[in-house]
Amino acid sequence: MRLFFLLLFCSSMAAAQERFQPVWPSLEQYSTPDWFRDAKFGIFIHWGVYAVPAFGNEWYPRNVYRKDSKEYKHHVEKYGPLDKFGYKDFIPMFKAGKFDANAWAELFRQSGARYVVPVAEHHDGFAMYNTALSKWNAVQMGPKRDIIGELAVATRKQGLIFGLSSHRIEHWWFMNGGRKFNSDVNDPKYADFYGPAHEETETMSPEYMNDWLLRCTELVEKYQPQLFWFDWWIEQPALEPWRKSFAAYYYNKGLEWNKGVVINYKHDIAFKPKAAVLDLERGKLDELRQLPWQTDDALGNKSWGYTIDNDFKSPQYIITNLVDIVSKNGNLLLNIGPRADGTITEQETAVLLATGKWLSVNGESIYGTRPWKVAGEGPTKSAKGPFADQKEAFTAKDIRFTTKGDTLYMITLGLPSTPVSVKALAADSSVISNITLLGSHETVRWKQERGQLVIQPSAGYPSEHAAAYRVIFR
Repeated sequence: MRLFFLLLFCSSMAAAQERFQPVWPSLEQYSTPDWFRDAKFGIFIHWGVYAVPAFGNEWYPRNVYRKDSKEYKHHVEKYGPLDKFGYKDFIPMFKAGKFDANAWAELFRQSGARYVVPVAEHHDGFAMYNTALSKWNAVQMGPKRDIIGELAVATRKQGLIFGLSSHRIEHWWFMNGGRKFNSDVNDPKYADFYGPAHEETETMSPEYMNDWLLRCTELVEKYQPQLFWFDWWIEQPALEPWRKSFAAYYYNKGLEWNKGVVINYKHDIAFKPKAAVLDLERGKLDELRQLPWQTDDALGNKSWGYTIDNDFKSPQYIITNLVDIVSKNGNLLLNIGPRADGTITEQETAVLLATGKWLSVNGESIYGTRPWKVAGEGPTKSAKGPFADQKEAFTAKDIRFTTKGDTLYMITLGLPSTPVSVKALAADSSVISNITLLGSHETVRWKQERGQLVIQPSAGYPSEHAAAYRVIFR
């Protein structure tokens, strides 16, 4: 009998750890790990050679090879013709002399972030890590340091989850503008950096897709990221077998590590909804989604990477949109763009610290929460979809809800100066025993009446930007 139960136990354990196969029915058995659902807030980092020209945006390496662009005109005037000084010539200037991974990671912890996702390779083809697959990397050139490796160690030292992103697949066509005129893209000596530089309409070769897969698996083996973020172009139909193979491999690695892992993707034609975690670039959803999802947004309004003329979102914008996203079962992955020398801008630092200050008071209503039956209510219309900034600012009349166990959190997206009315908490739908304001010892004055909950404004709020209330039911 003992042997029978032992075999039954082992059999159930094997079933729980069943390995993933590169087919959709198997990949759809994936479940988003609790660490991601609990974390809510992460930091994205766009840092690379494009920080040296610091002009336009992080697509400088593409746009500079387009003769009708402002980048081309700027480049020729400042650096000369592109057959004499091309994008590759910025690499020796990318020294990162002030880069301090530990200082970065400490700032990220102070910001209240729970995970960190640096770009391992952007569309430009320059790897920010120690790769055996290309000499064009930050260990052999430029900084001559393993940027991703250093960030992995520093991030984990701060108790944060480490992830990374790969934008490699877009390199298939990214530099193709340089094929159309006399530029260094056409020089055979640099074909292994600028190439293949095909047209977007050309189907990727099996060799290129194999190389993509090898680079992805190399990143997993070297750095064991718990989140792997992909940009939009992985949706190409030709890549599907490679895409599914990577997902099965990565999820199985998560099983081996006994750590939950996450793949982020942009469009449902790339992954089935249950097979990975949807990400919306510079946008969000306007209603609660049952499956976990994520917004990736940049602090910079003009560029994801560093540029000298970038301007930035305010703490009010970041905090209220974080709350809005979390109420709808989402996470916010907030991007910064450090300077070429490895310093983070004063504006970005200030917003990160302000966000961390708010979360230090109100984090109970964010971390580890789950959505309520409704995301919220209020007069301000939420942005919807990718590339949809919240144009209309939220106010104290906009309410969002989160839950943790039997506790409900009600967050106003501004600091109320007049009574707050909440229709979702009318007396006929819920009987409340107590309401407290997070971070405050002040007694909250409230009443359920005439089909709504009415809360009187506080004499003094413990934090700026938004107020979070703890609601206890009888």
